[in-house]
Amino acid sequence: MDCSTQYLPYEKTGFFSKIVQDYLQQHENLKPFYLHNTSLEGVQSAMSARDLHPVNRKVLVEELTLQYHGIAISSKVQQHIQDLQLPNTYTITTAHQPNIFTGPLYFIYKIVHTIKLAEELSVAFPQKKFIPVYYMGSEDADLDELGFVNIGGEKLVWNTAQTGAVGRMKVDKLFVSLIHLISGQIGILPFGNELTQLFSTCYTIGKTIQQATLELVNSLFGSYGLIVLVPDNARLKALFAPVIEKELTLQFSEKIVATTIVKLQENYKVQAAGRPINLFYLIGDKRERIEFNNGIYEVAALNIQFTQEAILQELQDHPERFSPNVILRGAFQESILPNIVFIGGGGELAYWLELKNVFEAAGVAFPVLLLRNSFAILSPKMGTKQKALELSNQALFSPEHQLIKEYVASHSNNELSLATELEDLTAFYLKLKNKAGLVDASLNEHILALEANALKRIKALENKIRRAEKRKFATATQQIQVLKQNLFPSNSLQERHENIALFYSQYGSALIECIYQSSKGLSSAFGLIKLNQ
Repeated sequence: MDCSTQYLPYEKTGFFSKIVQDYLQQHENLKPFYLHNTSLEGVQSAMSARDLHPVNRKVLVEELTLQYHGIAISSKVQQHIQDLQLPNTYTITTAHQPNIFTGPLYFIYKIVHTIKLAEELSVAFPQKKFIPVYYMGSEDADLDELGFVNIGGEKLVWNTAQTGAVGRMKVDKLFVSLIHLISGQIGILPFGNELTQLFSTCYTIGKTIQQATLELVNSLFGSYGLIVLVPDNARLKALFAPVIEKELTLQFSEKIVATTIVKLQENYKVQAAGRPINLFYLIGDKRERIEFNNGIYEVAALNIQFTQEAILQELQDHPERFSPNVILRGAFQESILPNIVFIGGGGELAYWLELKNVFEAAGVAFPVLLLRNSFAILSPKMGTKQKALELSNQALFSPEHQLIKEYVASHSNNELSLATELEDLTAFYLKLKNKAGLVDASLNEHILALEANALKRIKALENKIRRAEKRKFATATQQIQVLKQNLFPSNSLQERHENIALFYSQYGSALIECIYQSSKGLSSAFGLIKLNQ
């Protein structure tokens, strides 16, 4: 499959927040909130900082080996796991929850970006090794966010009654029925059966979502050497136990984040505010807040109480039952991985900028923060429409009504603007005011009312002329609407809405390779991937 990619600056798209744009420009306002620049110099600085905060590589490799037991893995993944034992090996990490069927397209883009950057840094620093890692946020309990997928404009929802951490939920008959629905949509496409077979192999009844996601992501990206890490693990949690204890006894993170937020709010909208204790209690199919009231630790939703001595004993005996929320999740990740770069979306970037001082207080190295790659994929059919409509790449991001208006104006043989007439009308009423004012100045108010009414009617006439002309361009209007809906479904970016299923079913694994070839490493831009066949 042949593809080409053109790039636009993020600020030209209109879809990225001020804090993201300022971070990309390394604006002075944000420099107090991160440690390392997004450059090779910043990466070198992060490696030096990481060396001062070593992780337990032995436990990490042992648990990864157990995690992959029984799964067919590539020689590259196998080698990467072993390489993690070496002190000159670092990870490049992205994190995401286990959305069913991989969720929106940006799930794919984040992972491919991680792979691409690891390879880029291996060239830049040949004496070092860089391993791409997908850290699975399997303890997230927001099924409303993770339990659906959009394929070809249809929203498929997993209506399970299960609760708690989504990663611990199990594939059931309702889940399998979704695979049948997907098969009905994509089965006739060249690689549709291949994809549904992959889904059926990974998502079997009784298997946990985190296990199924591990197998699915490994099948898609194992050949690139990507390591998937499922952190819902007692030994890995035990490595983080000192920070968990500090949070339980001192409740340190909220105070630090609150101070940071005050400073960030001077220029930006805040993402996450935190809680007095930024931990959940995770047991079975429940994940509930831990709260501290009157000297007692409570999990109110489960009717459980602990004294301080008892909860610290619980931590020692069952570290896997303590689940960090958004404020401490990143610190957990960076305490178990020899990581130097974290790749995330705009929202993730915004809340990580609140956390530098939390990491410092926890004694955890803070990585380079890098905005993930963003893409929009144009099928050959959509590319043909863009060319026929003579729309530039930049124009694709303009509002639909504006595109239609500009298209009609540029292709019409008729004069659609009444600007000259409006100017003449304004001049006429000015003369009228001057003439009447010589007789009686109080007439000016009446003339102004006449002018306003006349201008309103002429502008309404201009709109009617434009609408009448627009009807002559019904086909072009429809093509613009189809193109916009394809690239910006529900006025959102394609990558935030559409799943990979339709594209993969049409092009197979060659699509993944195209995304890989189009991905950038440390540099940032929005890519328009145009597929050709």
